[in-house]
Amino acid sequence: MNELYLVGVGQTPVVKQTDMHVGELGAAAVRNALAMWPDAPVTAVYGGNMLSGILSEQQQVSAMVANAAGLHGVEALTIEAACGSGGSAMHVAVMAVASGMHDCVICYGVEKMGHSEFQRTTKGLATASDWEKEGAKGETFVTLNARLMKAYMDAYGVEQKDFAPFSLIAHKNALTNPNALLRKHVDLDTYLNSKVINEPVRLFDASPICDGSAAVILANAKVAAQARAAGIPTVRVRASAIAIDNVAIDDRKEPLIPSGVVASSQRAYAQAGLGPEDMDIFELHDAYTIMSILSLEGSGFAQPGEGWKLGQDDTLTLAGKLPIATFGGLKSRGHPVGATGVYQIVETYLQLTDQAGENQVQNKARAALIQNVGGTAATVATHILTRD
Repeated sequence: MNELYLVGVGQTPVVKQTDMHVGELGAAAVRNALAMWPDAPVTAVYGGNMLSGILSEQQQVSAMVANAAGLHGVEALTIEAACGSGGSAMHVAVMAVASGMHDCVICYGVEKMGHSEFQRTTKGLATASDWEKEGAKGETFVTLNARLMKAYMDAYGVEQKDFAPFSLIAHKNALTNPNALLRKHVDLDTYLNSKVINEPVRLFDASPICDGSAAVILANAKVAAQARAAGIPTVRVRASAIAIDNVAIDDRKEPLIPSGVVASSQRAYAQAGLGPEDMDIFELHDAYTIMSILSLEGSGFAQPGEGWKLGQDDTLTLAGKLPIATFGGLKSRGHPVGATGVYQIVETYLQLTDQAGENQVQNKARAALIQNVGGTAATVATHILTRD
């Protein structure tokens, strides 16, 4: 893969609901990224979005975003991969620049969910399941993750309290992220006494419905050199990989071993010439606490049935060996689904350029794994970033 670099990032605060049109919301993040380097020679825009057509009756989102951001006439495409749309849009952006078709592009993600009635939003999210086998039979992502969580507890003798650290870490990190939705202190008692949504999933096991957008500028080596000359810190993109699993959980041979996570991370490691032992940050897809654990295992940081143990000490905190959810993750920063994967990349850029402020990890991170998941790990986009 040709050398690729991030040369600018932007984001909007995650909010419960915004009055902004989805195109303008996405454009706000794009403009924030361009504000870092107004002279970026952008010729294409690739966006991640899942629900605009369903909840806002609006397609052609990327054309609207690009025009609203003043990028008239550029190439613009919208990519959908459920909750993995943002990471998948980044993969398309990587291919566009790595191929030589473009020298500099923007990848953004946007989602506007808060305006919709709750049941409509829940049904819309359920379209990321196998509709015929799951969604049409009343399954939602709460019930599907509850099935995985219960199966994990039964298979490995894990207790409810063992899931708590993944929620507590996210909430603690969000406290110092001004762009986070849920800046709320949560302790073990709060977690254990929270409302049961669908046994065994509790309120603090799940991420919130919200609105937000994020964007990054991706460039080849020549353009990145121009950015550095202009004083822009750059971060190298070392790997970009996508792998899939069966969409329906019941169609999987081993539901507790997410094969899409395994394959996607292994492909990314191979591209970068690195392994899990080289990663200093893991921005995982913590839409549910069970997904955090399965992702840690599938990405090679723990053996099956042992991922929960990483939450028992300081390993995953900002002061630990492998920090996760460094700005609050999906759980507390918020999960505007089509934008989530790009928020993860923005936040990792800030970490690797020492611009994370109070959320700066303490292990002098040089390499980071970023994983964005669609559905119950049916589509998995994995990226590796390193300090330039």
